[in-house]
Amino acid sequence: MDSVLKITKEEIVRNVPIAVFHLRGWLDAQSEEFLLASARDAYDAGARFLLLDLAEVDTLTSAGMRAMQKVYKLFTGEEEHFKVARVKLCNAPPQVYHVLGVTGFLQNIPNYETQQAALDSFKE
Repeated sequence: MDSVLKITKEEIVRNVPIAVFHLRGWLDAQSEEFLLASARDAYDAGARFLLLDLAEVDTLTSAGMRAMQKVYKLFTGEEEHFKVARVKLCNAPPQVYHVLGVTGFLQNIPNYETQQAALDSFKE
């Protein structure tokens, strides 16, 4: 099992253009800044909606959750909190989904069972 986080990026257009990050490895303190830098790059390039595909995330720590929360704040303006979900998750493995659920993380950032369902849920 490779603990180094790798991110494969693509853009998919549904109702709106969506940056999709396919994450593989560990989302932890070692990879926190890498995820944030990647999200900042996407945002600076014009992305306003982001889907994090967690299918191949082996380990999620509190630092990884902090990174996802910072990404959420980057993409979601203060006036949009609880109104528009600009960051969404999909394909969380059971152990990752459990951590997200127990911590209440999914109250702000929705998770979908499939990438297709997540993509279809984005609206302007």
